[in-house]
Amino acid sequence: MNVLTYGTFDALHYGHVILLNRLKSLGDKLYVGVSTDAFNLQKGKVAFMSYEDRVTLLQSLRAVDVVFPENDWEQKVADIKKYNIGLFAIGDDWAGHFDYLSKYCKVVYMPRTANISSTEIRRIIMQKKD
Repeated sequence: MNVLTYGTFDALHYGHVILLNRLKSLGDKLYVGVSTDAFNLQKGKVAFMSYEDRVTLLQSLRAVDVVFPENDWEQKVADIKKYNIGLFAIGDDWAGHFDYLSKYCKVVYMPRTANISSTEIRRIIMQKKD
């Protein structure tokens, strides 16, 4: 079974690695959609690393089989069909947001890794800049 997730994966940290390893263990291939810089701007986010650098990091992880751009919110159904996805999974901070995808595949919200988050890492970095 193919597994799909999405994210910005900025400030890649051990919580991301744990999540990706857990997702890989749920299927045969793990597909990761990475939010482009343009899409992040639409969401009101600015990543510390460029899209290309974030893709390079993800491609270096054993758990990740395929990395592709996430350009907008609407592409998820097309990606599920394109990659023959059996399971869509994402962190439980998104619980309920993607239930509509259950028409196309199983949807799972994974528990977050305690004591780590990109938001907290960004906050600490910004404090040190001041």
